[in-house]
Amino acid sequence: MSPSLRKVLVVGHGMVAHRFVSSLLDHARDDGRPAPAVTVFGAEARPAYDRVRLSSWFDDRDPAGLHLDPYPDGAVEVVAPATVVAVDREAQTVTTSDGAVRSYDTLVLATGSRPFVPPVEQHTAPGCFVYRTLDDVEAIADYAQDRKTGVVVGGGLLGLEAAKALTSLGLQTTVVEFAPRLMPLQVDDGGAAALQARIAELGVTLLTGTRLDRVVVDDGGVACAVQAIRGEETVSVEADIVVFAAGVRPEDGLARTAGLDVGERGGIVVDELCRTSDHRVYAIGECALAADGRVYGLVAPGYQMAEAAAAHIAAASDERAFTGADTSTKLKLLGVEVASFGDAFGAAEGAMAATYSDSRRRVYRKLTIAPDGRLLGGILVGDADDYGTLRALVGEQPPAAPEQLLLPAGAAGAVKIGPAGLPDAAVLCSCHNVTKGAICTAIHDLADKGEGEVTPKQIGLCTKAGTGCGSCVTSIKSLIQATGSGGSSGLCEHFSQTRSELYTIVRRDRITTFADLLAKHGTAAAGRPAGAAADGCDVCKPAVGSILASLGGLLAASQGTGRKPHVLDGGQAALQDTNDHVLANLQRNGSYSVVPRIPGGEITPDKLIVIGEVARDFGLYTKITGGQRIDLFGAQMADLPKIWRRLVDAGFESGHAYGKALRTVKSCVGSTWCRYGVQDSVKMAIDLELRYRGLRAPHKIKMAVSGCARECAEAQSKDVGVIATERGWNLYVGGNGGARPRHADLLATDLDDQTLVRTIDRFLALYIAEADRLERTATWVERYEGGLDRLRAVLIDDVEDRGVELEALIAAHIEAYADEWRAVLDDPAKLARFATFVNAPEAPDPTVEFVPERGQIKPLLTLGRR
Repeated sequence: MSPSLRKVLVVGHGMVAHRFVSSLLDHARDDGRPAPAVTVFGAEARPAYDRVRLSSWFDDRDPAGLHLDPYPDGAVEVVAPATVVAVDREAQTVTTSDGAVRSYDTLVLATGSRPFVPPVEQHTAPGCFVYRTLDDVEAIADYAQDRKTGVVVGGGLLGLEAAKALTSLGLQTTVVEFAPRLMPLQVDDGGAAALQARIAELGVTLLTGTRLDRVVVDDGGVACAVQAIRGEETVSVEADIVVFAAGVRPEDGLARTAGLDVGERGGIVVDELCRTSDHRVYAIGECALAADGRVYGLVAPGYQMAEAAAAHIAAASDERAFTGADTSTKLKLLGVEVASFGDAFGAAEGAMAATYSDSRRRVYRKLTIAPDGRLLGGILVGDADDYGTLRALVGEQPPAAPEQLLLPAGAAGAVKIGPAGLPDAAVLCSCHNVTKGAICTAIHDLADKGEGEVTPKQIGLCTKAGTGCGSCVTSIKSLIQATGSGGSSGLCEHFSQTRSELYTIVRRDRITTFADLLAKHGTAAAGRPAGAAADGCDVCKPAVGSILASLGGLLAASQGTGRKPHVLDGGQAALQDTNDHVLANLQRNGSYSVVPRIPGGEITPDKLIVIGEVARDFGLYTKITGGQRIDLFGAQMADLPKIWRRLVDAGFESGHAYGKALRTVKSCVGSTWCRYGVQDSVKMAIDLELRYRGLRAPHKIKMAVSGCARECAEAQSKDVGVIATERGWNLYVGGNGGARPRHADLLATDLDDQTLVRTIDRFLALYIAEADRLERTATWVERYEGGLDRLRAVLIDDVEDRGVELEALIAAHIEAYADEWRAVLDDPAKLARFATFVNAPEAPDPTVEFVPERGQIKPLLTLGRR
């Protein structure tokens, strides 16, 4: 054992430092030796967290979701926040900013990198930020409130992550990149063109080949715009917030002052064991200049450096020497998959390239090939599903011609290789250097224990695969399924069938209740698993409730009742989610929202007045939504029937904002008013909304109709989008906004009214029949077997002879439709549900409180309500 194991100090507590400490402890445990005394100094007052997934903080704003696994109790002393300001190499001590001095036997510098901010005028003005830490993103989110525009300086990986963050905050975003294309280190001109086209469609303005000149401030010294130089032109862009994400520089200042060797362009010089010029001091991660002369800015090389240093410190072993690393990467940037691996640019002598490009779908795929046929690398934009298998084949002779590997799934001649077809020596997880063989061994070992289905998380605990950047998780899932160890694909413990299979059973057998379905087809019929609840769970109940509601019209017709069951009828009520229980969306302070339907966004002055009077009389907050209707917030449960009585009497219906159903059909004013309109988009939108109102589905459905190619209704970001042409309508499907936007696919062109409606009928009915639980159309369309061409053949050419069946579902829904809120108002038993207290049904909830803001109300939040 090395004599230098007594005290190990680590400066920095990012992902690489965390990996080093964990590996060091693992070595001690595996060798049966006492662990060294490890002290970690972290600059942030937080546990170590996953900086690769920093942008996911905007999804739920919960930093705990990013925290890395804690160390064993008592194994590591973490001092944070703490800044180490000096290293005395002769005395072997470090000094922190508060004057504390700590001695070491081995010192590990894992100080990471610092953001590069171009030294332009006013770059430190209020409103200017960097994008590096959780503190940064929290500050950006706070500052962005009530602001409209943002500029990101930098169009690389970090810059596009920052652009995603600003767009998710509702800011009109512009990206300024000095290079002539986005992501210049990862993609070539063809890949950048596909990426830029996708991103531009999302409303992000791109200024490539543009140099930032200065930040413009207002009279109060606050950033309000940026000025940039593009060629010979000076460009000015409004910017309420400016985010610098133009790269990083090694944080090597501490090493410099300590007299350690530093590279000419930065980075602490280390050898293959990650030792600095003082062999008692190591440097790992982004602060280190590796022996191959490179500073690595990705997590996978940092992890490999951490492993090399830990192995040498623990046992003086050079078996894990760091001689270079795979810089492959796969990310989803602004909803667009981008991957780059191996020799992506074909820099090797004699390299050749095979390319597939589809400008309509914004897909670009390229493989580089050596003269002897070996795969060298590749670039994938817009379709990177097979990244894991292709990357693992680098250096090998691919099992099919490169052009066949590039073709999309379902295309003639396409060859797709799953992870199961790779050799055992193929590395699937480059972050932790885990091979396919090691993953398969872990899968079989876990399966042999007989403790239930094997999950990627369990594989991560055994092998660490999938716990780094996460790009290999898809391959791990595929291997689990290929070995048959993934457990049942059923809906839950109560049903071995998938949602789609249950839909078919309910329709075929005309089942009308959850209890009947469970009794005849649930796991109880063949012996319920130990511990399974007898009456369903929160997975299968709402899923089956949705199926019964979707098929309600057909079931009613088959029984001759002509009446579609209400979601709050009898046993149906017990199946519903929280919002459906009271036909309203629960808000964060315990109040509810009221959302009347406004078909196509068209409303009369009289109806507007009614909404205003209702909001005034019940003290509700009013907000116009992006779906072209008016939301009323702050309603007490006991007031919901009173509010809806007023609205229903005025001719309004439920907008189904609370349910997994059609929400809105957005429209522009079309040819009726607009001089550019070529079709009556408002009429079409109203017709579609009235046709599909109340249609229950696996997830919410949003639609839009634009009256010309200018696309003011944003139809290409909707589940179903319709755009007018001179000869009819173009139909788009599978679009999605939100945190993971997807551009809709063009399904058909120049349809007449009748064909358009028939095709939408079939699309919605097929989606309802075949999608998984809580699956949006975007995901369903992406995974549809055979791709868009097959979907088009099924819906338009009716190659499966299902057209009549699909149209019948919609026809039955239309025939049996009834407004859910009107039915409640006409039924005393249902009205009784809307009581805050059984003994005082009219009393308001005293815990629901509000405070005034901008002439309206907002929730008064207590700790209990957060």
